[in-house]
Amino acid sequence: MNNKNTKNLIQEMGVLIALVLLVAVISIISPEFRTIGNFLSLLRQSSINGFIAFGMTCVILTGGIDLGVGSILGLATALCASFIQGGMPVGAAMLLALVFGTAFGTVSGILVTKGRLQPFIATLVSMTVYRGVTMIFMDGKPISNLGDSFMLKFVGKGNIFGIPVPVYLFIIVFAIMMFVLEKTTFGRRVYATGSNARAAKLAGVNIDNTKIAVYAISGCLAAVSGLILLSRLGSAQPTLGEGYEMDAIAATALGGTSMNGGRGRIWKTFVGVLIIAVLNNGMNILGVSSYYQDVVKGIVILIAVMTDKDR
Repeated sequence: MNNKNTKNLIQEMGVLIALVLLVAVISIISPEFRTIGNFLSLLRQSSINGFIAFGMTCVILTGGIDLGVGSILGLATALCASFIQGGMPVGAAMLLALVFGTAFGTVSGILVTKGRLQPFIATLVSMTVYRGVTMIFMDGKPISNLGDSFMLKFVGKGNIFGIPVPVYLFIIVFAIMMFVLEKTTFGRRVYATGSNARAAKLAGVNIDNTKIAVYAISGCLAAVSGLILLSRLGSAQPTLGEGYEMDAIAATALGGTSMNGGRGRIWKTFVGVLIIAVLNNGMNILGVSSYYQDVVKGIVILIAVMTDKDR
């Protein structure tokens, strides 16, 4: 293998190599990290960011950004908890929450396409408005006393053959997203829109519909994360989801998805999610202050973006 091929291989597999090295280093430093129980907990926690990051990847591939996912998560969760508390069957309440999450994401897509707003501004507006609506709806207080439903507990706390249910959901959604982006016409339209929107339009791609669709997907997957959190916590909190958009963007950037759109792989986002989870978990075990954790994650994002710029 010549030097050029080696360099290309390292660039292609760099994020996976980084994950392996990170796990190895933290495992050596902390025996507590390398226990089976901790790995399962890490995977359960990473699923929450993973769903959001998959949606974020779709949006970024079209050349956009979605800052509203954390607020959509919080509002969809609050609505679901309210429905359950009001006597609605848990399954119906969860399904309705997914519908609302999809609708909220669609609104962001419409602001970007029909409103001709920059994605940053449009989703910043969505983030602010949805967070405010959540606070008004909940009156700043948590919604609890959701009953003892098996389904509600199973989604976030259940295990199948010793593996948490959210991990199964994480892998299933990952497989679906990978198939959609790499094997379907819609996936090719997503990449084409981000690569060169004008050329894609001339080739017959409906740019507006494609962008609206990816924001809808992002909103739906944010709601999925909210349902898992609702199951784990047993209540909806007014501030639920704050800051989640940053971890999702970090995971997507770490996975090598270009912030300019048109280039990226969903499996690399999957690895990026695991890197963020390992960093969070490892620093918590090692007793690193949350303030320093934010600095470390910020530096990691900077390195990822600078590497993308060089490519």
